[in-house]
Amino acid sequence: MDINLLIARRVRELRDAQRLSLDALAGRSGVGRSTISLIERGESSPTAAVLDKLASALGVALAALFEDKAAEGEAEPSPVARVAEQPVWTDPGSGYMRRSLSPAAPSPLQLVDVVFPAGQRVAYDSMPHNADIHQQVWMIDGAMEIGVGEQQWRLEAGDTLAMRLDRHIVYHNPTGKPARYLVALTTQSNGRRAT
Repeated sequence: MDINLLIARRVRELRDAQRLSLDALAGRSGVGRSTISLIERGESSPTAAVLDKLASALGVALAALFEDKAAEGEAEPSPVARVAEQPVWTDPGSGYMRRSLSPAAPSPLQLVDVVFPAGQRVAYDSMPHNADIHQQVWMIDGAMEIGVGEQQWRLEAGDTLAMRLDRHIVYHNPTGKPARYLVALTTQSNGRRAT
């Protein structure tokens, strides 16, 4: 499936599930109504910053916008995610590439493989509404500087950073080569695990 169509469907599903109008989601997220409309029609390739604002306003982790929920209800979701079927998205702003590794079967854990280009930087300013999201980043190759609120860490291959997604977060690759890392995250909403 085209990744922009997958994002379009998920944003629309999540907005409809909360009975939010386009105007209400625009007000919550700070993303323009017309931009949200273009995204929901699959006619726009939004940046990571825009998707972060939408996910936050919808009370979900960014990874939830890449979940393929279409087959749910038709058959029991598979506990296997074949590499050819894993959604891959490239941020048009920074060029970072994310691959959703998690199977469609329900789980409180989501895994994401990220390749982050040399010299690039992405800032996430939004905090999720009604969600408690915890994340760990495990460096596979290269190095990254990650700022969480006022704190900053430099991660090298093999290092792991645990964080709660409740503050401003900045990812920066200060090196001359791409970095690769694995993200594992869990989301709690209203005291219950959610995927």
